Amino acid sequence: MSLPDRRENEVRRLLAHRPGRPVPADLAERAGLLGTRLLRRRRALLAAAWLVLGAAAVALAAWALATEPWSVPPPATSPTGGW
Repeated sequence: MSLPDRRENEVRRLLAHRPGRPVPADLAERAGLLGTRLLRRRRALLAAAWLVLGAAAVALAAWALATEPWSVPPPATSPTGGW
């Protein structure tokens, strides 16, 4: 008998000797409600994250248009004249 077969037999033996616990009648309904609530929360968090990301992109674009960081800054010293 190989190792996985032995383990499988042990699990089957344990499950056969252990009486099953009673399951509440409304377990599926409660699980469905919990799943629905988790999905709703996840969708709300994703929507909020996309909203924040969009606002950050708009703020970055507005800052870039206002300050023009890609342009060359004016020289700090005046050019020498008469040399």
